[in-house]
Amino acid sequence: MSVVHQLTAGWLVDHLSFINQCGYEICDSSAYPGGVALNTSVASAEDCHATSTFAAASSSRESPIPGPVIETDGKPAKMRYVFREEFFDVSKPRIAAPPEEQLCQGCPEVSLIEIKANSNREEHQEGTKSGKRKRKCVFNQGELDALEYHSKVRKLIWEGTLHLVQEGLRSGFLHCATAELSCRKNIVPGNPGCGLAELCEMAKQFPAVSESDHQAVHVLDDETSIPEQDLLSCVTENSSNYAKIVVLMGQKYLVPPKSSFLLSDISCLQPLLNYKKKYDVIVIDPPWENKSVKRSNRYSYLSSWQIKQIPVPALAAPDCLVVTWVTNRQKHLRFVKDELYPYWSVKTLAEWHWVKITRAGEFVLPLDSLHKKPYEVLVLGKVQGDEKEALRKYDEVLPVPEHKLIVSIPCSLHSHKPPLTAVLAEFIKPDVECLELFARNLQPGWTSWGNEVLKFQHIDYFTLLQNK
Repeated sequence: MSVVHQLTAGWLVDHLSFINQCGYEICDSSAYPGGVALNTSVASAEDCHATSTFAAASSSRESPIPGPVIETDGKPAKMRYVFREEFFDVSKPRIAAPPEEQLCQGCPEVSLIEIKANSNREEHQEGTKSGKRKRKCVFNQGELDALEYHSKVRKLIWEGTLHLVQEGLRSGFLHCATAELSCRKNIVPGNPGCGLAELCEMAKQFPAVSESDHQAVHVLDDETSIPEQDLLSCVTENSSNYAKIVVLMGQKYLVPPKSSFLLSDISCLQPLLNYKKKYDVIVIDPPWENKSVKRSNRYSYLSSWQIKQIPVPALAAPDCLVVTWVTNRQKHLRFVKDELYPYWSVKTLAEWHWVKITRAGEFVLPLDSLHKKPYEVLVLGKVQGDEKEALRKYDEVLPVPEHKLIVSIPCSLHSHKPPLTAVLAEFIKPDVECLELFARNLQPGWTSWGNEVLKFQHIDYFTLLQNK
């Protein structure tokens, strides 16, 4: 699976291997449909009656991945896609920490005043490099709150990351020798977004889906075509054991086996409710409002009020585990714990951290950096329900610990979060229903929703393995 090492502090995770173990194998040369603009085509294998490699794959990046099989004895050929490795080629920190603050030196005792001073110094250095005039270093209340929070968690993050990195170096998963800049170019496909969000905006002109709508799901078949209105008005499901290719507006997207998705925005969630599934795990990655998002106009954001309107209570099974990704703004963290979760009848259980490192095991940013940290927060909670039923379920799985680290080499693609399937396995029953909200990629065994839900499934992010 995706977990390379597990210690008391948390997990060292291989995100790239997880993607490649999802089973992006396609049978038959008919997997290359022509596709017509403004028409959705689906092409895939015949039913090959095989088991997905998702459940059986090992944790090693060097796990054997079968290549394409040439057609023999009248059986369809198999083609295997893998995610492009250069998107995980993070070989150097974005900003290097001073030698005395390197992870391998051990965690220095740093006061809040020293963190502020380091942040001021970092800001001055960045301003000198860029030639831009920097503001006078007067901290606003939000920055002061963030610094105070950071001073409380930094030792846990430093020491836990150090132990996991040491294990990764010992096993060879991480390599100190890879700290030099890689020669490979990290080129983003020319049209990776394919206007998915814009397509969802256009879909608002379609007739609204009602609660009584009979078509709750469209199952992907071989050599079928469905109009955009059907794709956007019901959940699309790949129930086979092989990947399929969807052609949408002339662009190809890979759909992993045993996955389902709804491409829509927050105003068109009824098809997901019509799907009639109750989920035991719900992972949410909201587009939080912040100044940089407003300035960059990179993607739309939602207000706190809009996020509260997401029908999590209607989608959640009893005792559902809810996991919310939160930026390092304390305003958002407080909102999730004090307003959002109580509004959804969710009890906060824990705060975990995702720590981003290079292939050499360094923080991608100095741990005490003011504006951006090398970590993000996950808030875990449980839907409150019948206490007796909850106690019975807790007997079957481990209780969620108050703090864990998920340490991984991050994808260079914006907002491509690490997989949680393996790290949550201890705390949920097997074969549960899982849902990701505001997703930008698909996973086997999960339902995914978002207005860019196919974004990182674009075929240009993958490479077709060739026979040697």
